[in-house]
Amino acid sequence: MVAKLRNVKSESKMGESRVEKRMFLTEEEIRRLLLAAKQNKYGTRDHLMILMAFRHAFRVSELIDVRISDLDLEVGRIFVRRLNQGTSTIQPIPGDELRAIRALLRLRGEAGSPYLFLGERGPFTRQAVNYIVRQAGERAEFGFRVHPHMLRHSTGYYLANRGCDTRLIQDYLGHVYITHTARYTKAASFDFEGLWK
Repeated sequence: MVAKLRNVKSESKMGESRVEKRMFLTEEEIRRLLLAAKQNKYGTRDHLMILMAFRHAFRVSELIDVRISDLDLEVGRIFVRRLNQGTSTIQPIPGDELRAIRALLRLRGEAGSPYLFLGERGPFTRQAVNYIVRQAGERAEFGFRVHPHMLRHSTGYYLANRGCDTRLIQDYLGHVYITHTARYTKAASFDFEGLWK
């Protein structure tokens, strides 16, 4: 990613240890996180959860609310239901994600639940998703703690670095106010390329 990594250094009371707090993951870090998510008993599900959280910029509460009826697997579309007064949209499902969804549905069988993601005791909680993402981050051996909202920010920076218009990013992330989107495009250095030619 071209965007400058934003982080905050905090010192312990003794002034010895410095902890990095990251806002988002780079493309390479996302790739590593996705590989690490596959490395457990529920790898198919956990990989898909992280992939969809990144690809569709889901908040945790939106991710655990994804229903099978939100998916149109024939045309490769998903209804992204935004919460917090966000704007819901229909987004494409890329081929690798579509295959991962079908693989999860085959594993699930007839679970009888409307929700796509299920744990051993039924629908997921926010805490369970936080745990899954944190564990994948630890397996990926990042030197910082990974949390699910980093995936949403990663989507914003990824789209900005690909040169997407701020309004498109706003619609994709479901932001009501464009000021919430501006943080992603402000950091994209490609905007300045070619000014002095």
